Amino acid sequence: MNEFRKYLESKNLSKTTQSAYLRNVNLFIKWYSNDNLNATKKDILKYLEYLKAKKNQSNISRRNSLIAINHYYTYLLQNEAITSNPTALIKIRGTHKRTLYNIYTYEELENLCDRFYYSFVKDFNDNHIPKNQRQQSFLSRNRNYIMYSLLIYQGITTNEFNNIHLDDLDTIKATIKIKGGIKSNPRTLPLKASQVGAILNYLENIRPQFFTYGEDTGKLFLALPECSKRKTENPNLKEITKGLTKQARTLDKNFLNFKQIRASVITYWLKTEGLRKTQYLAGHRYISTTERYQPNNLDGLIENIAKYHPYL
Repeated sequence: MNEFRKYLESKNLSKTTQSAYLRNVNLFIKWYSNDNLNATKKDILKYLEYLKAKKNQSNISRRNSLIAINHYYTYLLQNEAITSNPTALIKIRGTHKRTLYNIYTYEELENLCDRFYYSFVKDFNDNHIPKNQRQQSFLSRNRNYIMYSLLIYQGITTNEFNNIHLDDLDTIKATIKIKGGIKSNPRTLPLKASQVGAILNYLENIRPQFFTYGEDTGKLFLALPECSKRKTENPNLKEITKGLTKQARTLDKNFLNFKQIRASVITYWLKTEGLRKTQYLAGHRYISTTERYQPNNLDGLIENIAKYHPYL
């Protein structure tokens, strides 16, 4: 199992996930009792039925066991210990608690981005803001517009903002690199022409002013201090995305959160770029993740995000 553990480590899985996968695989091997190299699809199905009937496991728990066993046989297949993966094409239905929500068209996404620019940047009236806070308000609104445009046009996740550095931008080729994470692959995404102009203005005129409130970390987006403080104490952007969510909600009553925006972008890509290209653009590690966004499977994206992911 040491070699299998190394395989799991190579997948950039968390220590907790690795331990869970190892535990589930060991439970399967103990149940099977035969040479696990000879296990068939029928054996896997019998084990899943055993987990349901004898262990009273939910569909989600059985799915997690199946994922772990699939990793194990994928590892064996890659090392030529077996010739086929017995877990291939096995799926457990009823593992996603789903809620329908509105999917924006590409034109609606563009309109949202334009409305954000005019509402919070170009035509924003700051007379209601105390004079000693207007400069920070100006900087944050301009920064937020760039962030908002990346959500709208590149479909990135809010968690990825904190890992974007200056050298991830290429304004000559009009691209931005998004680093991979535990559950996502890295990708290089094209920027729209209008974004390049806004980003250049941000880099030259807006971002340098942030240094008054904190040091330059090399990250593309910098945080500002709380109103009562003079310096930035927490450089993490999580609180910023909460504020960005509040701003976005003032623009459209159907807006729930930025996972809804990302879902809309991915749905548009599927229609215009195809499945495999969309998988790359979205940074999905597995094609099955991308397939969940296909309109013929969803009739509009289905996902329980409103309750469990209000700010992502």
